Amino acid sequence: MGSLSPAISSRLLLPATSSDRISFHALIRSGFPCSGNRPNMIRLSKRNRCMASAEKNSMDFSDPEWKSKFEQDFEKRFNIPHMTDFFPNAVSYPSTFCLRMRTPVSEEFAQGYPSDEEWHGYINNNDRVLLKVIRFSSPRSAGAECIDPDCTWVEQWIHRAGPREKIYFKPEDVKAAIVTCGGLCPGLNDVIRQIVITLEIYGVKKIVGIPFGYRGFGKELAEIPLSRKVVQNVHLSGGSLLGVSRGGPNVSKIVDSMQERGITMLFVLGGNGTHAGANAIHNECLKRGLKVAVVGVPKTIDNDILLMDKTFGFDTAVEEAQRAINSAYIEAHSAYRGVGVVKLMGRSSGFIAMQAALASGQIDICLIPEVPFELHGPHGVLKHLKYLLETKGSAVICVAEGAGQNFVEKTNAKDASGNVVYGDIGVHIHQEIKKYFKEIGDPADVKYIDPTYMIRACRANASDRILCTVLGQNAVHGAFGGYSGITVGICNTHYVYLPIPEVISYPRTVDPNSRMWHRCLTSTGQPDFI
Repeated sequence: MGSLSPAISSRLLLPATSSDRISFHALIRSGFPCSGNRPNMIRLSKRNRCMASAEKNSMDFSDPEWKSKFEQDFEKRFNIPHMTDFFPNAVSYPSTFCLRMRTPVSEEFAQGYPSDEEWHGYINNNDRVLLKVIRFSSPRSAGAECIDPDCTWVEQWIHRAGPREKIYFKPEDVKAAIVTCGGLCPGLNDVIRQIVITLEIYGVKKIVGIPFGYRGFGKELAEIPLSRKVVQNVHLSGGSLLGVSRGGPNVSKIVDSMQERGITMLFVLGGNGTHAGANAIHNECLKRGLKVAVVGVPKTIDNDILLMDKTFGFDTAVEEAQRAINSAYIEAHSAYRGVGVVKLMGRSSGFIAMQAALASGQIDICLIPEVPFELHGPHGVLKHLKYLLETKGSAVICVAEGAGQNFVEKTNAKDASGNVVYGDIGVHIHQEIKKYFKEIGDPADVKYIDPTYMIRACRANASDRILCTVLGQNAVHGAFGGYSGITVGICNTHYVYLPIPEVISYPRTVDPNSRMWHRCLTSTGQPDFI
């Protein structure tokens, strides 16, 4: 997951709502205090439950107008920033993006901008997508996320993504830049490719890549010229054409560099931290009166971005994890009392481990950060593992990297992004299994597999490529439509624009009472390990 350098995070103000939202970082520091949980907040994961409770503490449900007030507040929070909000005299032009008129746009635009009033491929600025589609009849229903104790249905609408009929940048004046931050993720090259191709269709001639994340805004690294010819086949390989890194200069220096380079559109590919940096860059540009569009494309293999169905790279990660799980199964199944342990990505969220366990059908125990467990004791993982070896003869364990951090030694070390360096729970479980069976005098042949970097570096599968293609296209549409400080995602199968502050408040996590987690438990047959 892409993250923010300490220099940037120190200047970032997380969003607030009418109920004075508590920041994600503040909740971490306080250990997620959450006393007196409301009945409508039950069955959410601990972090989400605390955040939701904090948001609604000041809401007066006895007010007969509370529902309309909530809807108005939601609409205000999810209104996406537009150029005309900050530059009232901003001039619009007929869109140069029209697939029914394929006449090439000349470099000088001598004949003016092409248009086709009969083409109905544009999205109206007032088009909306429904955020939540399930009307829960009770807060006791599996996965219920209710607003009030009666679980009242409240419509929540967000902006639909796509090309607009009016654009707010002249293509010949645009210099667009693309930057990829954080770690590697399948699909990065696909998104880069589609951004470049769509920019050229609009008529943009000056497109560059910023090398090695936010670090590339330093003076020692030269920008990389991009064109359709350059990116034509980059999607056939993994990694990032532009390179990635964590950390980088502070916001002020980044915007200084953008001004020097003449950048008017910035496309940022990264996770929560990277998006926080993009939002800070957007705010700094506004502070300086710069007409710059900053648009994010969520990149996190962990699938932990709020409000979105999924992020690119996730499907590929789940698919590639099958290879490691199958290898662990074969090793375990072929050995006398064999145990296979597979560690997968997932610092705060166990989506990869959960979905990989469901997809493979070979996992006996799935451990994720959202669900606490004990290793030892009568109800612990090791006791259940002993039962599996006695009844099945072998077993396979899948564990997310952020699970069970209470069992491993805390290093207090941080990476360049300011993220806490986690202890290796996979190695710890591997060693504990060997130690346990040695102590009780029973043999166990334990194999450990960590496919993390093999998964991160592979190229995207077909599903992710389609997602990357549409996300890249819509990012460009959003920038030309005059929006900034936004990110693009997929919600309820539709593509949407969201204000960055609303998706970086805290990581999206697996709900332990969700139907999907229940399906995983049904598949593995594992008990509660507490």
